[in-house]
Amino acid sequence: MKKIHWGIISTAKIGIEKVIPAIQKGTHCEVVAIASRNKEQAEKAAAQLNIPTVYDSYEALLQDKQVDAVYIPLPNHLHVEWAIKALQAGKHVLCEKPVGLSVAEAQTLQTAAQQYPQQKIMEAFMYRFHPQWQLALQMVKEEAIGTLQTVHSFFSFYNTDPNNIRNKKEMGGGAMMDIGCYCLSLARYLFGKEPLSIIGKVDWDKAWGTDRISSGIISFDNGTSTFTCSTQIMPYQRVQIIGTSGRIEIEIPFNAPPDKPTKLWLHTSKGTKETIFPITDQYTLEADAFAQSIVNNTQVPTPLADSIQNMKLMEAFFKSAEEGREVKL
Repeated sequence: MKKIHWGIISTAKIGIEKVIPAIQKGTHCEVVAIASRNKEQAEKAAAQLNIPTVYDSYEALLQDKQVDAVYIPLPNHLHVEWAIKALQAGKHVLCEKPVGLSVAEAQTLQTAAQQYPQQKIMEAFMYRFHPQWQLALQMVKEEAIGTLQTVHSFFSFYNTDPNNIRNKKEMGGGAMMDIGCYCLSLARYLFGKEPLSIIGKVDWDKAWGTDRISSGIISFDNGTSTFTCSTQIMPYQRVQIIGTSGRIEIEIPFNAPPDKPTKLWLHTSKGTKETIFPITDQYTLEADAFAQSIVNNTQVPTPLADSIQNMKLMEAFFKSAEEGREVKL
């Protein structure tokens, strides 16, 4: 069975703690190299995760011929730059969300990727690969809740560390870029179409200029989606998917744990049906799906066109918040 050899660009926390161990569990995956501008950090990560090759620069890793694909968990403002450099070096690219800081950046990446059609590139929205989301979408399509009317999503954590990249506006920090993008993505995923308009409301952090609480209303031609995300509220997450005759509730919709079962409830007039999902690592499923698109030379599950649409919605959200009006798309 062919395995894709992965290189990891940076020793970011999400990579070390979540994504690299998940990739290593993949049927079609093998992590062979890691790079950091701080070689000591790279060596520490490599020893911890049993990665055989260490580089003290991203450029050196990209020149490694044994590396087929790279995973990029760099800060948001570096995503496009290093994704393009990876493509130029002949590597497939799995890049953390969001792929860029703007629609223009995302389109720049898409244009660059079109020059390398033999290489795969995908934004890492891992939640879509979890069975709980695939069941939720199936239920919506099969009208287990009647006709979908509205989606409510909430995602928050509390972080007031001024040195954390999530609190640095110039690096793409703030609630929407970090976690609100999930709320936009899942609404589009469930309705299966692009929205007509959005209304945004933001509470800006006066010291850092980041959006610390963002709430919005997304309008589709056949329903709505409301959401709140925050970097300075008690940690919590939940999604409610509501139709004319039922409701789906997802207990841990976004960062589903890789070591515990998760739950979904279907509420209807007949009562409540609970679905318990076996222990699943959604990052492993994501990495394997991406690797299979390379092995089989098929389209990636989430193309950059989808990433651009999500970024368009995010830009419209901020425009609405700044201008105090509904913005049409």
